[in-house]
Amino acid sequence: MKTLNKIPTGKIERTGSLLKAGAKIGVNYLKYYGNKIAKDETEARQILNENNAADIYDSLKEMKGSALKVAQMLSMEKNILPQAYVEKFSLSQFSVPPLSGALVKKTFRKYFGKNPEAMFDEFSQESVNAASIGQVHKAKKNGQELAVKIQYPGVRESISSDLKMVKPIALKMFNIQKEGSESYFHEVENKLFEETDYNLELKRSQQISDACSHLPNLKFPNYYPELSCEKIITMDWMNGKHFSEFTKEDHFQENLNKVGQTLWDFYMYQMHFLKQVHADPHPGNFLVSENKELLVIDFGCIKEIPAEFYTPYFELAKAENLKNPETFRLKLYQLEILRHDDSPEEQEFFSQLFYELLELFTRPFNVEIFDFSDEGFFQEIADLGQRYAKLNDMKGMNVNRGSKHFIYLNRTFFGLYNMMHDVRAKDIKINNYKNFIQHNAR
Repeated sequence: MKTLNKIPTGKIERTGSLLKAGAKIGVNYLKYYGNKIAKDETEARQILNENNAADIYDSLKEMKGSALKVAQMLSMEKNILPQAYVEKFSLSQFSVPPLSGALVKKTFRKYFGKNPEAMFDEFSQESVNAASIGQVHKAKKNGQELAVKIQYPGVRESISSDLKMVKPIALKMFNIQKEGSESYFHEVENKLFEETDYNLELKRSQQISDACSHLPNLKFPNYYPELSCEKIITMDWMNGKHFSEFTKEDHFQENLNKVGQTLWDFYMYQMHFLKQVHADPHPGNFLVSENKELLVIDFGCIKEIPAEFYTPYFELAKAENLKNPETFRLKLYQLEILRHDDSPEEQEFFSQLFYELLELFTRPFNVEIFDFSDEGFFQEIADLGQRYAKLNDMKGMNVNRGSKHFIYLNRTFFGLYNMMHDVRAKDIKINNYKNFIQHNAR
């Protein structure tokens, strides 16, 4: 894969990259109209989606940063985007053009005053992993193998302008209307600023790793503050397969369940005990060791869950509250799903809609053991997702619903459910995490 000697950092440069993609998309549509004559509609549409996905991704991967991060986030929305986009955008999780060696050295000299070769006994010139915000190099010091994550230059400075450019994509991604969407976009923008603060990521990585260190079958790297700064993080090198590679292989069901249970316990423990959660559950952030241990290698996106949201959010996960009209209605108001200025028609519509959504997504929480390999369950999610994605077509009704905290909590559960499904996990003990809360309290 070619390396990049320069990343466009100015607003004009970055806007130009997207405009070029737009021109290519225009040509793709001309081809599509021609293909509709010679081919059937389904085949013509598939070719259009593949061409558009490739052209958009090619532009975003050169830009990196927030624009590419949106593509990464979109790749997890399997029920909204056509498959061609999901497949192409998923490459942003761990496979994009890396920075050249010259740019890497420039970053080290800026923040440490020396080249990486002067700081480590060994340092790979080529990156071993390149994603949306940073890339990873392998290094060695005092006999210890290390992973060194380096942030791309200009990423933090271009967040606000990038979000404005990709706002139409984000509006579709989060199914929100432009009017009244400010709080949602502030939430996304703030999270992206946090993700580009490597000092904050280092602190959170150490805190969560320490808090979850007693969970079985879960491993974290050690972190090295003396070899880290606001744009560079150094941690132990972890040996394992990417989660996505592991799930594509044949494994005994016992091992699939082991990995799935570990992932589920890790997330439930964070949600219910730490009240903050690793809100970026995509395969690029996890490895699986030879012993089927789950290795967590990235804590860039952490969502803190305030009590005023946590309580009604998880109270609605209980079937008895869903089935109690008064309680259900009260919680919808607390979560800003219903508003006091709603018309009777809006109250009825959104109450029914969110009842369907919650009844489906909370099923795992109302049983002791759940089968995440159940294709029927995920087909129901896909069908409901398609219905929900069409809400913006409704005229005269404001579909911007729910607290801003829904954005990253829902994203977390979408990603978690998809990963649990990918690993074909069965017989998952839903409340198993409670054993480790008691252990920690002692």
